[in-house]
Amino acid sequence: MKIKFLGTAAAEGVPAMFCNCESCKNIRLIGGRELRTRTQVLIDGELSIDFPPEAYAHSLKYDFCLAGLRYVFVTHSHMDHFYAHDFILRGYRYASGFDGPLNIYGNGEVAAVFAECTRREMKPSVAPNVIINKISAWQRYEIGGYTLITLPARHSQTEEALLFYVERGGRGYLHMHDTALPDEAIYSFLQKNGAKAALVALDCTYADRTGMPRPRHMNIEDCAEVMRALKAAGVCDEGTKFVITHFSHNSNPLTSRLKTLEEKYGVIAAYDGMEFDI
Repeated sequence: MKIKFLGTAAAEGVPAMFCNCESCKNIRLIGGRELRTRTQVLIDGELSIDFPPEAYAHSLKYDFCLAGLRYVFVTHSHMDHFYAHDFILRGYRYASGFDGPLNIYGNGEVAAVFAECTRREMKPSVAPNVIINKISAWQRYEIGGYTLITLPARHSQTEEALLFYVERGGRGYLHMHDTALPDEAIYSFLQKNGAKAALVALDCTYADRTGMPRPRHMNIEDCAEVMRALKAAGVCDEGTKFVITHFSHNSNPLTSRLKTLEEKYGVIAAYDGMEFDI
């Protein structure tokens, strides 16, 4: 599987959209790899995990066509992970030449947000081109050529946010964005389902910041705890690559600062456009 990190920031982006703090001013000045868009991961050019407001811009920057997208796995309904308005454009006079419907998989709130955001402008001729499929945690699904294992995230009190293990051809990717330290039962569930992750993406919203409550996201110390648990369960081993991502501007995620975490914790700090072949 080819895994491409199209966006690596938390909801506000880096620099943050409406922020003029010293960190954001500095990052705007430096530019380049220090700029981070909202999170999106592309797998094999046909499967997107989440669909942020930047999805179209990502396709232009990284030279892929959204017409080739067949599946979208949505972790939860928050705007930075699921910008549903764009799906009204998949047909009519807006688009042609795509192959079959686009299947979106998410929880009940994702389905509700899709209905709400598309209600005013979805044309009857476009509606069959985008299909919403409801999924829930603690399940195993076969979708196209992929195996999807769903796990609960600790992120929202109003919906069941999800973590995803995606496998194809015996190679596994574990997507753990937007979660605090997860339910410990996920490790035995992954083990029981034969999950073997060659690549793990970990929410590291707070980077090296400590000493504050973290009910919805993780820092590097939390990530290290998850890494240990995954290895103890046999889901990961010494060959697994661990990627930290989903950074907030509040953590001042400069490449130079993240380098220290890479060296100390044995992780890889993601940047927009980073790609892996597993």
